[in-house]
Amino acid sequence: MLRYSRGKIAAILLLAFAGFYFAAPSLMSPETRAAIRANAPGFVPAWLIPNQAIVLGLDLQGGSHVLLEVDSSAVIKTQINTLRDDMRRILREEKISLAGGLAVLPRGVTVRIADDAERKRVMPKLREISSPGPAIGILSGGSQPLFEMTEQPDGLIAIVLTEQGVTDKIRKAIDQAIEVLRRRIDALGTTEPNIQRQGVDRILVQVPGLQDPKRLKDILGTTAQLEFRMVADSGAGAGDTEMLPQVDEGAGQLSIEKRVIVQGEDLIDAQPGFDSRSSEPIVNFKFNIRGAQRFGQTTSESVGRSLAIVLDRKVISAPRIQSPITGGQGQISGRFTVEAANNLAILLRAGALPAPLTIVEERTVGPGLGQDSINAGKIASYVAAVLVVGFMFATYGLFGFFANIALAIHVVLIFAMMSLIGTTLTLPGIAGIVLTIGTAVDSNVLIYERIREEARQGRSLVAALDAGFTRAFATIIDSNVTMFIAAAILFFLGSGPVRGFAVTMVFGIITTVVTAVTMTRMMIALWYTRSRPQHMPF
Repeated sequence: MLRYSRGKIAAILLLAFAGFYFAAPSLMSPETRAAIRANAPGFVPAWLIPNQAIVLGLDLQGGSHVLLEVDSSAVIKTQINTLRDDMRRILREEKISLAGGLAVLPRGVTVRIADDAERKRVMPKLREISSPGPAIGILSGGSQPLFEMTEQPDGLIAIVLTEQGVTDKIRKAIDQAIEVLRRRIDALGTTEPNIQRQGVDRILVQVPGLQDPKRLKDILGTTAQLEFRMVADSGAGAGDTEMLPQVDEGAGQLSIEKRVIVQGEDLIDAQPGFDSRSSEPIVNFKFNIRGAQRFGQTTSESVGRSLAIVLDRKVISAPRIQSPITGGQGQISGRFTVEAANNLAILLRAGALPAPLTIVEERTVGPGLGQDSINAGKIASYVAAVLVVGFMFATYGLFGFFANIALAIHVVLIFAMMSLIGTTLTLPGIAGIVLTIGTAVDSNVLIYERIREEARQGRSLVAALDAGFTRAFATIIDSNVTMFIAAAILFFLGSGPVRGFAVTMVFGIITTVVTAVTMTRMMIALWYTRSRPQHMPF
């Protein structure tokens, strides 16, 4: 137990050095880190140069906080419109003529088919579209359909969205919206945004370091439903066109065909750029194969006509088609500013939201408040460290000094792990670190008290030391495993600040076992080998 090979000692010292090495950037300013990276020798690999610092959360460095609400009525309306279109397609394929047509209800669609033979022929297909897949009720232990289909004796058929169906569609819309928002915010270049569901139909977005709430609102609140349509000509029927406003102020409205040629979902890339002739900001886009074929066919057949580019039911621009565009690439111009072109490219790359989002709450957390939190956390950490260090040294003397060295390395390893993984440090995370300062020495207390007990029973010094580490190890593992389970539950079931607290607790538990057992044992072993003491140092 008290014999350590040179290789094991070197490995432990190398681990401690690596901890200081990777934790160091968190103590430097961004300018200092950039200067070190720029002046590093050429033969040193870039990955060996520590550059990643701990990311501070919203409560520490400030930023933007926005609470969004999904338009549930729009989600339901979209689903009902899809159901109506599917029913119309089936009736057209079966060549069933209707006197009254389809009637749209708030949560469903009805159709009256008086002829029994026609109704029996079409019912199986209507049942197929009314049951696209059951929604599994986890708590109820069974399954509930998304749609409910009824048939009246007079031939009236109704397909209605159930309450379970409404909940399921809103849940899926929230999940899709979170992914779209995450892609949009990541494109802004921010670090560690917090995007999570809150309640049934709300999404919480926190972006540390972003002090421009207007830009964040513009990015989050835009649905980004892009459509390419033809500008209506004089021969278009009234039922096939609609009037849409133009983005340019004072430009009025424009008559646009309802038929959509290509949608934004067919885009595979969108990048801001500048027009080679006018030097105005534009957005260059590229279609997938399907979109390129449709776009090329339409532009080939419509040379001389105007093509409307519609974003969220507003006409951005309506250029005239001079020649067929068959390469699957094009550009959007509309008197953009550089920032507007960049924002539009971000929106198009991220995709459209499944439903409009309404900003329910917004606030900006200033860096001053974050600095106050950092200062308070520092004071708490310093006070906790001084009290723990003083107690260990006063109670266990030289062994307490060894425990304090291991405690310092323990804290350094926590910051090193957070820097390497890119974990966000929040105020609850600081609380977790402060807590681990106390729990880290708990393992040393268990070991030292066990050594005392063994010594009181008459064992020799070396036997007491060996028994203290060996017999206390099982207790240390048990206590840390239970804490690890609790921290893991907090991480997986919690959100936001709770997860930040859990992360630092997990890191603290891992480093506690390494420092309190391995490093402390090594220092005691080296002390005993060199000094050959006859009595306990406490």
